[in-house]
Amino acid sequence: MQDWIYILNPNKDTLDGEPAGKETMRRLAHDDPKSDFWLSRRNRMEPGDRLWFFFSHPESAVAAVAEVDNKPREDPDDPDFGYRVEATLLPEPTDALYGSPVGRDELELGQVRSVQKVKPGALKILLERAGL
Repeated sequence: MQDWIYILNPNKDTLDGEPAGKETMRRLAHDDPKSDFWLSRRNRMEPGDRLWFFFSHPESAVAAVAEVDNKPREDPDDPDFGYRVEATLLPEPTDALYGSPVGRDELELGQVRSVQKVKPGALKILLERAGL
């Protein structure tokens, strides 16, 4: 199992027609947890991997988590983001992270990309805060 940081910018990204902020993700985790997310490249994700959602605004922090359902698939209809991955948001861990997000400084993030692997030191903090 691998853990991935997935970067969302609520000022640019949308989910379910709403800005992709932590409030939207928390609502979706309870009301409609299955979703698919764009990827700019395939990534070596496998079912059971986790996506930790890092929100870049207004507070830079991880405040939601999902489990990958299937390997990423090609999306030939989107030239900017040629891949998509299906994942299920986890309600209880997302609630825990919403209440106690993991900040950028705790994540040991260098250059921010759309998707990157979680560093070992940060994983311990993420699991702890999410109650996993």
